[in-house]
Amino acid sequence: MKYIDEFRDKKIVQALLRDIYRLAKKRFNLMEVCGTHTMTIFRSGIRYMLPENITLISGPGCPVCVTAQKDIDRMLRLAQNKQVIITTFGDMLKVPGTCSSLEKQRGNGFDIRIVYSPLEALDIARKEENKQIIFLAVGFETTAPSVAACVKDAYRERIKNFSIYCCHKLIPPAMLALLENHQIRIDGFICPGHVSTIIGTKPYERIVQEFKVPCVISGFEPTDILESILMILEQKQQNNPGVKIQYSRVVNPEGNLTAIKLIKEVFDIDAAIWRGLGIIPQSGLRLKDKFKIFDAERKFSLRVVKSSEPKNCCCGEILCGIKTPPQCPLFGKICNPEHPIGPCMVSTEGACSAWYKYKH
Repeated sequence: MKYIDEFRDKKIVQALLRDIYRLAKKRFNLMEVCGTHTMTIFRSGIRYMLPENITLISGPGCPVCVTAQKDIDRMLRLAQNKQVIITTFGDMLKVPGTCSSLEKQRGNGFDIRIVYSPLEALDIARKEENKQIIFLAVGFETTAPSVAACVKDAYRERIKNFSIYCCHKLIPPAMLALLENHQIRIDGFICPGHVSTIIGTKPYERIVQEFKVPCVISGFEPTDILESILMILEQKQQNNPGVKIQYSRVVNPEGNLTAIKLIKEVFDIDAAIWRGLGIIPQSGLRLKDKFKIFDAERKFSLRVVKSSEPKNCCCGEILCGIKTPPQCPLFGKICNPEHPIGPCMVSTEGACSAWYKYKH
């Protein structure tokens, strides 16, 4: 199949592996930040192709997984309002809160609907004028522009029964936080392709300047990831770290200027709570005051909800790369895709889900 098989070609894979083995003279810990990369790595067996002294670490690249327990519990509180219709992407449905989940709430008769775009949620608001429609805006820089466009449409049309619960987060500050806490050694980052399509290379430059850690923006096919690993090793050998683009067929250094402008027009940058990482300054988005009428947290005056992490769940440490899923006492025992205890087992981009599906 043209443009697919080329990125899975056995001869190309073997050539890349020869070069990787040639350069892998020391121990290297490389973190793939994106959950889609984690899935490709497991699905294609890349972990087992690499030299033993190269360790791949899964990072906080799953937006569902890094959503704080407090935010999930607040979403569940909103869902219990009979005047509210909750709209969400499907991967949020099974995420456990402290006492329930959206899936369970839907089973209890509350109106919770899966949508494939925030624009679908806005269309529901146009049709259901007697209900308040809330879209759960969970995601990274990739999905923020479409949410921003939706909020602008709602503002222009003066739609009063639409709002978002904003949990958008920014990836580069989380990468910096991982380096700053020194709990694990990271020798290079395989940077997320989808996010980088929006933001380009500039947000990663501080990582290189302050920590001398190479960053390579990677595509999602096996040869993409192997070439990205090779590009990191080349930078390490030359002692010349930088931000490089392997995924050049999609990503350019400037990113998507239209999308960036849209995000800046609708959102301010603020601190955000990340599961496992805590509060990270300048790592989240919140609606500007101009659009505050679309902020569900303000509109519904949500009081502080008492939240607690699932007992013995290691999702937070797994998202930081401190532990692997099999090191969690719940993994594969009482926690599995049919009965997830933590969000890393729920999402298709979660590390626990990948380990369970391809290695369990």
